[in-house]
Amino acid sequence: MSTDAPARRTYSYLGPAGTFTEAALAQVPEARGHVWRPVHNVGEALADVAEGRSDAAMIAIENSIDGGVSTAQDALARIPNLRIVGEYLVPVEFVLVGKPGARLEDVQLVSAHPVAYAQCLGWLSANLPSHQHVPAASNVASAVGVLDGSSPADAAIAPPGITAHHDVQVLARGIGDTADAVTRFVLVTGPTAPPAPTGADKTSVIVELPEDRAGTLLEMLEQFSTRGINLSLIQSRPIGDALGRYRFVIDADGHIFDERMADALMGLRRFSPNVVFLGSYPRADRAVVHYPDRYSDEVFVEARDWLRGLVAGEPDA
Repeated sequence: MSTDAPARRTYSYLGPAGTFTEAALAQVPEARGHVWRPVHNVGEALADVAEGRSDAAMIAIENSIDGGVSTAQDALARIPNLRIVGEYLVPVEFVLVGKPGARLEDVQLVSAHPVAYAQCLGWLSANLPSHQHVPAASNVASAVGVLDGSSPADAAIAPPGITAHHDVQVLARGIGDTADAVTRFVLVTGPTAPPAPTGADKTSVIVELPEDRAGTLLEMLEQFSTRGINLSLIQSRPIGDALGRYRFVIDADGHIFDERMADALMGLRRFSPNVVFLGSYPRADRAVVHYPDRYSDEVFVEARDWLRGLVAGEPDA
């Protein structure tokens, strides 16, 4: 009998240890006990998956304050053969930290990831009105830069868990402008079959418009509305090859195994010059997707059978 241990999987995430992305990865039961690979940015995490260095990557995709994370959306559009297999929500809280002995009244330069900085700008403007911002690759990296002197900043915006990893002076707590801020993360793998539908699912796609003319966006949205599919996110991103050329990042309620969703995806494929299917996966909030009876799977199946009977010359039932 073989005694070989199961192969260890590798998961890439925005590091170093202590980031919100690491907290999201900690929610994945199958990742526990495997290799967690810290990287510097979302593009690197997804490239790890595409090029085989990692089996999966955890990335931030949307924030309740600032909306979609454009760098993640653009990377998903640019790097082929990626699939989202799950989503995870992480409450977002921030502290302001400095070197041991630092004082709040002495802070002039604040290091922070741009998204975190935007979420704390109200507090900073009220309490440090003359401060300047030093961008950082991650919230933990901002604190590390202050501690080791690689950043010119006097203080850093970081997650509360920073104190478990580094000897920092906490200058202020709860500095986020919105108490209930949440960031949505997704786990991304290479090509794979979608997880089985749960009834509380989401499907993500990226769709390019075929041309810049009146009504084209409406035609794209009708692929969903005429099939009773609600969109929980729709965001435009420039394709980059010319002015006026856009792709749309879309989250739709439902699963590709649902007849209405499959029909909508086929409609998108006929309509758009480029559709990127990112995956169907369970919703993090486990909210069951509801829809009118006229959009049930049975109705779509009956309609196809009706058409098949017409083509075959069968008598009316």
